[in-house]
Amino acid sequence: MKAAVYDVEGAPGVLKYVDLPVPATGPDEVLISVEAISLEGGDLINRRSTPPPRPCWIVGYAAAGTIVAVGSNVHHRRVGDRVAAFDMRGSHAEYWAVPASRTWRVPTGMEAEAAAVLPIAFGTAHHCLFARGRLQPGETVLIQAAAGGVGLAAVQLAAQAGATVIAVASGAERLKRLPELGADYVIDRKDNDVLESVRQLTQGVGVDLVIDPVGTTLPVSLAALAPEGRLVFVGNAGGSGLTVDLWQAMQANQTLMGVFMGPLFEKPALRSHIEEMLQAAAAGRLRVVIDRRFPLAEAAAAHEYAETATPFGRIVIRP
Repeated sequence: MKAAVYDVEGAPGVLKYVDLPVPATGPDEVLISVEAISLEGGDLINRRSTPPPRPCWIVGYAAAGTIVAVGSNVHHRRVGDRVAAFDMRGSHAEYWAVPASRTWRVPTGMEAEAAAVLPIAFGTAHHCLFARGRLQPGETVLIQAAAGGVGLAAVQLAAQAGATVIAVASGAERLKRLPELGADYVIDRKDNDVLESVRQLTQGVGVDLVIDPVGTTLPVSLAALAPEGRLVFVGNAGGSGLTVDLWQAMQANQTLMGVFMGPLFEKPALRSHIEEMLQAAAAGRLRVVIDRRFPLAEAAAAHEYAETATPFGRIVIRP
């Protein structure tokens, strides 16, 4: 099979397009013939900064396709099932062996590209907004990096939950598309002081909840909170240290919550929410936004584009 691999961490150019054996299917796994790969922020971070444990390491968290083999212990998946899947490595390939417990059936009529993107982007957004952020109807939520995969999911889910949504992104074209997905207000972070804009929009009160997948924006996110507000930070798209002065947060009785999604995708509640969101997307009630598509042979170019361009939504790679 063809796969995108790397031997040493570094810039996108470390990725190579090579031939490898089709992976064996373990007793608790399914083997997927991959149709679409969702390029995730964690894929970029791993390739850039995590030394691979062995040569020809296949990067990638998320993909969708058709099951072509099942392990001896797997009874709830069958050959021919179309599934979306999550695992900590291996999606950048024509075939992917993953634990069956980390797969979701793709609803009839749903495209593989949307199915590949949805579990991580929407699963992360849902967990941050509701399981951790405890968002309630009528509250105001600030969403950093609102034009990214998690951000676009959070905008839609928060709006549908009855919240007032303030979306932060950059670029006039990207900002123009956010209201149609549910944003009540948009802030261009390049041309505006985000904190001052939030204060004006909330009459100086601040927001009830912030979802921050960036990391470098944590000081602004914290300062934008109302007294007793909640800040949920997930990932580190900014790529630097996660540091913030907590003195004001303590005085304002605010709550900060960190989220690392990796071990959460097998939890029954989150799995159920993802299944519901797959159905909602298939029915047109949620929109999975894809910015651009690349062939697997150009995985390095896809990673380069993700890191240097300003995508609106996710990037998909096709084997």
